[in-house]
Amino acid sequence: MRRRTFLNAALAVGAGALGGRLWIPTDADASTAIEKVNRTDTEWRKLLSPEQYYVLREEGTERPFTSPLNKEDRKGVFVCAGCDLPLFRSETKYDSGTGWPSFYTHITGSVETKLDFALIYPRKEYHCVRCGGHQGHVFKDGPPPTGERWCNNGVALRFIPDDPV
Repeated sequence: MRRRTFLNAALAVGAGALGGRLWIPTDADASTAIEKVNRTDTEWRKLLSPEQYYVLREEGTERPFTSPLNKEDRKGVFVCAGCDLPLFRSETKYDSGTGWPSFYTHITGSVETKLDFALIYPRKEYHCVRCGGHQGHVFKDGPPPTGERWCNNGVALRFIPDDPV
């Protein structure tokens, strides 16, 4: 067994023992120029719907095929539902068939990623860099040009069309 394989397995077992909440930063994409939003739990509960709170603040997942954003095909930008930071451009959205809005890339500097061991094996999770709101996970089964699928909870986003008719 290679040393890296052994260490990853040990981390996964350790994370499982901690309830899957071991977080290891995976990149430095997050921009330091973006001012952070810090709110109390009470403030978040007043600002967000129960579903948004569950996803954004408790790192939950909405049921697949429930988001109206799955069918959103207008030109515009997808912003964080917690703080309105632009996260994705409509040109990067595609139908992944998974039941959640999916994008092949994000707006540079808008997210930070961490390894999530909640399901024992490591997954790359991403959060809004401004408010820390949980958005979704990144998978390596997306289309060109990146080969990535940024699988987002629709309830964690808000769509702003370029042409608000």
